[in-house]
Amino acid sequence: MQFFIGIVPPEEYKSRIIEFQQKWKNHNIVDAVEPHITLKAQGGLTPDENWINRITEVCKNFPTFNVSINEPKFFGEDILYLSAESSELFKLHNEIVRAVSPSKDLIMKYFELEDFTPHITLGKTYYGLSKIELKDMEELIEKELGPYPTFKVSYVRIYAETSSRKYKKYLDIQLKI
Repeated sequence: MQFFIGIVPPEEYKSRIIEFQQKWKNHNIVDAVEPHITLKAQGGLTPDENWINRITEVCKNFPTFNVSINEPKFFGEDILYLSAESSELFKLHNEIVRAVSPSKDLIMKYFELEDFTPHITLGKTYYGLSKIELKDMEELIEKELGPYPTFKVSYVRIYAETSSRKYKKYLDIQLKI
């Protein structure tokens, strides 16, 4: 079983993203995972779950903070996302990665620490969209998903793989209030 840690946008905005994603019939990202900002990728999050106590310790000492969702961008030509900005987001990411202590190879594989780019994935060719459909999607984002929100982050969510490449909520961990 694989895990990752994310931040969930407010329910209303999450629903808008899902509705937007469902406009493309070939797009099965909604079946794979809910919209989220990946805070810590799979590297080092082992099935023994010993890392959960370390993550809980980091979170109980990390105060709530705000995240701003911003304009769409691409990773190459295959992944379209909404950018997310907050200096605290980078600090929390770094603290969680340090607490988990994945190998340097896993840090590089999952684009962590200096390579961390907080974002909400809207579409990927991996999930059934063509590069042309991603460009079409990009053209509608401002109209469909703007204005982009700023929201308070008060917890992080651990996701667990329930079947091949499908993730569901496993555990929410509160931040310091």
